[in-house]
Amino acid sequence: MSRVHVVGAGVVGLTCAVRLAEAGHRVDVVARDLPLETTSAVAAALWYPYLALPQDRVTGWAARSYEVFSALASDPESGVHVLPGTEVFGAPEADPWWAAAVPSLARVAPADLPDGYGDGWSFRAPVIEMPRYLRWLTARLEALGGTLSRRNLSALPAPGEGRADVVLNCTGLGARLFAGDHTVVPVRGQVVVVEQFGLDRWWLAGSDGAPLYVVPRSSDIVVGGTEERGDWSRTPDPDTARAILERATTLVPQLARARVIGHRVGLRPARPSVRLDREGDVVHCYGHGGAGVTLSWGCADEVVSLLD
Repeated sequence: MSRVHVVGAGVVGLTCAVRLAEAGHRVDVVARDLPLETTSAVAAALWYPYLALPQDRVTGWAARSYEVFSALASDPESGVHVLPGTEVFGAPEADPWWAAAVPSLARVAPADLPDGYGDGWSFRAPVIEMPRYLRWLTARLEALGGTLSRRNLSALPAPGEGRADVVLNCTGLGARLFAGDHTVVPVRGQVVVVEQFGLDRWWLAGSDGAPLYVVPRSSDIVVGGTEERGDWSRTPDPDTARAILERATTLVPQLARARVIGHRVGLRPARPSVRLDREGDVVHCYGHGGAGVTLSWGCADEVVSLLD
């Protein structure tokens, strides 16, 4: 078995590290930002293929992740729950291209749609509570003998030199530097976190503009969001936050009275297509857009197959 250096400690890097360790590899994760400092920690983390292509590979990766998350939901320490929810649209919409990745998807009767929406479907989807889940992944990695350490690298470690036989590049936006790949761009996402008032299902509103989602967790609710391509700012904007909450009340009117407890911004690492391939002793796995959590286990399984 190989000794693998995984560069990047977001959800993709950690999940790949766990799968590699389970397969018997010696795994060391190194990153400038530790898991709770990454964009993954900001994510609403509703299972949903978003800003990720190509469709066929994404559907396969997402289906595999759905299976794993459904199994993890039985472990209360994981922070994974499978909840019902509804995605709505202003006009009639064809079935989603990723429909094969979920066990079932049912159309919503017009009378059951929120005011102003003309179509929609419901399905059960994993909701992953970050950062609890990142802590769970880290503990799983360490239990398997893997390590996690902070290192501010200027380049990928050279495989074959020092301790690494194979290097796995899971650097997200950092791939602009570590892979010289300027097709990777940030897509800024701002969310508002409000108190949990008893909401037990998620909501999405599909559109060509900013995404709109309401994702309940055990102790709070994540409300988003924005889709600002090329914007590197991690500072929450108060006007944007107000607009997010105002739009979200069309889906969940109770949000108008919910107490705001936090504001977050994450930079999604978008790319024309997810890169998952091997170049000699370097494996690249980045460019997951807004679907890092959704694709994580499926991509991790493929990474293991590339090493085998």
